[in-house]
Amino acid sequence: MNIKGIIPALTVVGFILLIWTVAVVPMNAHLTADQAQRDGLVMTPEAPRDRQDFAGLTLALKNPAIIPLAYNLERPRLPSPHQVAAELYTTVFTKAPTSRRSLVYHAWVTLSATLLGFVIGTTLGVMLAVGIVYNRTMDKSVMPWAITSQTIPILALAPMIIVMLGAIGIQGLLPKSIISAYLSFFPVVVGMVKGLRSPDGMQLDLLRTYSASANQGFWKLRLPASMPYLFTSLKIGISAALVGAIVGELPTGARAGFGARMLVGDQYGQPIVTWAALFGAAITAALLVAILSFIEKRTLRRMGMGAV
Repeated sequence: MNIKGIIPALTVVGFILLIWTVAVVPMNAHLTADQAQRDGLVMTPEAPRDRQDFAGLTLALKNPAIIPLAYNLERPRLPSPHQVAAELYTTVFTKAPTSRRSLVYHAWVTLSATLLGFVIGTTLGVMLAVGIVYNRTMDKSVMPWAITSQTIPILALAPMIIVMLGAIGIQGLLPKSIISAYLSFFPVVVGMVKGLRSPDGMQLDLLRTYSASANQGFWKLRLPASMPYLFTSLKIGISAALVGAIVGELPTGARAGFGARMLVGDQYGQPIVTWAALFGAAITAALLVAILSFIEKRTLRRMGMGAV
């Protein structure tokens, strides 16, 4: 393991955690002041509504002893890092994986749609890229439409897909997978097209010199040359597929999945639940990218290319 390569990432994470920790006090200042008054720790006249946050922050700064309350509120505006970590630990390690209170259960619901959509999107993306490279008509007609399709906001498109498919009786896994496929196929198309076109003119001329067929040129030159580009696109695509699955859960009021946990936290005033689901999704995405990175290194090493 390259320690020097990890240090910059840890530095960035540490800086973000520092900002997050400091921001907890002003974000929760008004709630902290109210809690302190209820507990009899301080007594202060009630401030006008439009000045409550400022008054709460002033009170907290004048009474440093109540600042720890900001980090332990039951329903904070901004949960503290340790509250989110505790929620993650509780919902991952202390609940049965089959329980609806387990984040592992919700992770699997979202992950199943993510993986199915990723497979669909990757398959369509690779097939479309091959067609674009080998067919000039597809290059001129399909590629611009593929680019234009990504200008449609997914938040506007997802409810349409859910409602349309629901109207014909298709619900559950497939609608979310289609949204995931929509987000993941475009990076694969772009990366694969660039990879298939990466061999230079001299390499292509050499194949023609040996009278190689188009199929031989594809399998012996273009496809191996496209592998680094493909894996880079796959890592972007798998993250986009996860986002698509979560977005697909939001319009339906889903009962399971990361999106469902975020909805529960928002509807019932439990921001810690929302933040735990958010971090759970981020950790899941990081694990998926790490798995693809491992496969990439093994594959490119076996091909004698080395990871790029």
